[in-house]
Amino acid sequence: MRALDDPYLWLEGLDAPEVMHWVAERNAETLGTLRRQETLREAIREVLDSKERIPFPGWRGDGFYYNFWTDADHPRGLWRRTTAEQFRLDEPEWDVLLDVDALNVAEGENWTWDGVEVLRPSYDRCLVSLSRGGADAVVVREFDLGRRVFVADGFVLPEAKSDVGWIDRDTVVVGTDFGPGSLTSSGYPRVVKRWRRGTPLAEAETIFEGRADDVSVRAWHDATPGYERDFVSRHLDFYRSENYLVLRSGELVRIGIPADAEFGVHRDWLLVQPRSPWVVGDVTHPAGALLAADLVRFLAGDRELTVLFRPDERTSLSSSTWTRNHLLLVTMTDVRSHVHVLTPGTPRWRRQPLTDAAEFASTWIVDTDPDNDDAYLIASEGFLEPATLSLGTVGGGTEVLKREPAFFDADGLTVRQFFAGSADGTRVPYFVVGDPGGDGPALLEGYGGFEISQTPSYSGVFGRAWLARGGTYVLANIRGGGEYGPAWHQAALREKRVRAFEDFAAVAADLVARGITTPRRLGLLGGSNGGLLTGAMLTRHPELAGAIVAMVPILDLRRYTRLLAGKSWIAEYGDPDDPADWAFLSTFSPYQNVRPGRPYPPILFITSTRDDRVHPAHARKMAALLREQGYEALYYENVEGGHGAAADNEQAATVWALTTSFLWRMLTRP
Repeated sequence: MRALDDPYLWLEGLDAPEVMHWVAERNAETLGTLRRQETLREAIREVLDSKERIPFPGWRGDGFYYNFWTDADHPRGLWRRTTAEQFRLDEPEWDVLLDVDALNVAEGENWTWDGVEVLRPSYDRCLVSLSRGGADAVVVREFDLGRRVFVADGFVLPEAKSDVGWIDRDTVVVGTDFGPGSLTSSGYPRVVKRWRRGTPLAEAETIFEGRADDVSVRAWHDATPGYERDFVSRHLDFYRSENYLVLRSGELVRIGIPADAEFGVHRDWLLVQPRSPWVVGDVTHPAGALLAADLVRFLAGDRELTVLFRPDERTSLSSSTWTRNHLLLVTMTDVRSHVHVLTPGTPRWRRQPLTDAAEFASTWIVDTDPDNDDAYLIASEGFLEPATLSLGTVGGGTEVLKREPAFFDADGLTVRQFFAGSADGTRVPYFVVGDPGGDGPALLEGYGGFEISQTPSYSGVFGRAWLARGGTYVLANIRGGGEYGPAWHQAALREKRVRAFEDFAAVAADLVARGITTPRRLGLLGGSNGGLLTGAMLTRHPELAGAIVAMVPILDLRRYTRLLAGKSWIAEYGDPDDPADWAFLSTFSPYQNVRPGRPYPPILFITSTRDDRVHPAHARKMAALLREQGYEALYYENVEGGHGAAADNEQAATVWALTTSFLWRMLTRP
């Protein structure tokens, strides 16, 4: 299907009257199916609004625990803080810094919280990012933490996809929409500047300019006392970048690492994680390794690298986080978490285990305070085990601070891990959660893109809406993700994207072969890139499922680069304007592969008008085309919500009630 042949091109008009009329008609139809599911929606809302949830905190270096919190009384949320002593209590006394709901009333706005940058080391000012309706574009405003007010003549940025951070009290580094030519073709900042207090933004000093066809350019300041320095990264595509240290003279010093490597700095140390094999002298470091070097010596040309982590076929690096004097590594072996502590030393670093997650559980580092000490906040959870938050210190013990309550009865439920054989023989792991003797429908979820791993997690929503009703939940760890490091991701890039679809199909078939479910009683769920996955399953393997949900999906690969941030994903999918790339994209782009007379299962599309990352037209056009050809396709577009499709818990409860009730009804009907 060429763009000129697209009968639903008009649905790309974001909020044109005729488009919103079409959306309103589809929404009314879909919401009508939810009228009998109010009890389910309220049960989901109760989980989302529960005051018993763990208020996961962050440290800012001033001794306080900071948290952003939403519930029924505060749907848009409170940014607040408390002391370490208070946080240990069942009901801490919170000091509210900013009430977003009250702000909306006072300003007649529709703000949602999008994060904050606090000034180090004084911790008395911050840059608050607020989004209208949950979009990626934000308004940035300076906030006085002592007086609890926005600074009248402070730093303010109008709505844009901005990147901003402190250099010192009177200077920020900013990438934003400075006017014509200042954004890349992906819609992100192309220019970064140093902006001084009291001067117009138009007079800010340019630090670096990228090219129009870059994905983005960003700069940031390392405020570690005694190590103050500035960096710039020019992102050539989603996975390759040029990285520089900015000297006080303004001169740029290239950091000589591979373009596809990620890097970080902490005090004297440079950490590098290459995405492809890196040959240094006569040594080849594998993709996914973690390497350390003295930063000053490295910039001077020394290439002495210490191997901190070396992957193998079953084990990958999940994350690395510094305390003041130590490095915490979280690794995964067959999607099971392990945590180690590494301590720099001469002649070698010391390594010791910190903790291992329980079987089929995930562990992650919540936060550290690398300016001040070696304490860390660590959390763990599993499919049937609610989260636990603990406080530890390297070299000392750990103390449990909070335990989340159970939101559903897990008696009789189990977690099992299996491996399916994909079309090319690759072993693909997946988890099965539920009653092994049950006969309820099964829900298979996957993602398979951007090197993002799918790990065990506790969901009170799915627990109540699916498991407690007798359903089985399945999570697939297909290629394209990061479960086994960069190679697992790269195995499904561009022309190899079909490997992700084959992996997902193999898991679906394996579930049937093991007697866990049948195709008629198997539902598929995916969002964003996972929406591309489920869309492809609809058109390529309709015989494997009884119903499908695609949330904020990418579906039209012919025009995705022309819609919002789509051009930034060319490294993941390919360029449809390149004939060689379109030759393979055209074989699996869901919108271009809809055919009449196929056994497509019923499908529900969920998206958001305010999603300024993945255009809602992907879902609109696919739904319209399927309906035109007589297929059962429901559609729901939330006006707010951004790429998450929901701006608050009420909207999220509606989305998840629609999703689970649709799947349950389709999979259990006679």
